[in-house]
Amino acid sequence: MMTLRAGLLGVGMMGRHHARVLRELEGVDLVAIADPGGDPHGVAGELQVLPNIDALIDAGIDTAIVAVPTQYHEDAALKLAKAGVHTLVEKPIAHSIEAGQRMVDAFTSAGLVGAVGHIERFNPAVQELRRRIEAGDLGAVYQVVTRRQGPFPARIADVGVGKDLASHDVDLTAWVVQSDYETVFAQTAYKSGREHEDMITITGRTGSGVIVNNIVNWLSPMKERLTVVTGEKGAFVADTSTGDLTFYANGTFPLEWESVSSFRGVSEGDVTRYAFAKREPLRVEHEAFRDAVLGQETDVVTMAQGLRTLAVVEAALDSARNSAVVAL
Repeated sequence: MMTLRAGLLGVGMMGRHHARVLRELEGVDLVAIADPGGDPHGVAGELQVLPNIDALIDAGIDTAIVAVPTQYHEDAALKLAKAGVHTLVEKPIAHSIEAGQRMVDAFTSAGLVGAVGHIERFNPAVQELRRRIEAGDLGAVYQVVTRRQGPFPARIADVGVGKDLASHDVDLTAWVVQSDYETVFAQTAYKSGREHEDMITITGRTGSGVIVNNIVNWLSPMKERLTVVTGEKGAFVADTSTGDLTFYANGTFPLEWESVSSFRGVSEGDVTRYAFAKREPLRVEHEAFRDAVLGQETDVVTMAQGLRTLAVVEAALDSARNSAVVAL
């Protein structure tokens, strides 16, 4: 395997983790770090902290990770595309759909790998969930419900909970069922005094007919990261905070209790909690990006997919503002 020279733009809360994984990743050599704000977490080590994206490019890199605030994604990505550098930007892809489209066009025309860091797709529970659905363990998929709730993270300043957190659920939902959102209706709330929403609920339907519901907020004292996929043979529950996957099978025994047997639906069956390897999602994401750069087919989140996710979230925010269903 050839060794890729990697550069990292931004060493804040997320960038520090990228630096750690890049240093541990086979076939990748972290050769340059840039951050105009310096190195608050002391991750640079022997590397000089460069002042900007131009200096990072001048270091002679093959790949780049962009982990700066969303408003700076487009400028950095377009410069990297012009320089011929394969790039992964943290989610969301950009501050606007127009900016995201320019990024997609730049990397496509340059023949470069452009990716977006929707890390939840690489969570071991979600990976195993997708594998089992593809194998037919659930049969036809009927519904996906996600709940992502917790306290407000001080690291977020430039976007609301829709783009920061709901984008995770939109991406993983579309990927798990292999079908894009077709319609959305949403409600938002502003309770913390910030200009951006801190609660959002998105209801929708994918092109394949799966109904979805994404419940997301920054105002819960408990942290919850659950994805429930209900289908023909039962329901999967993926807990992405622990990496666990559980299957609740439909019952196979006839109901004899008259008060419940009158309901013509499914009954409770066996419950199975699966054992499988639980690798760090960020490492799996980096491996997928590395392998895509090397020409292999992977599940890396492309910029086109990242743009689609942003379009769904923007449609949800429009829906909430206008109290109307939005078709994508």
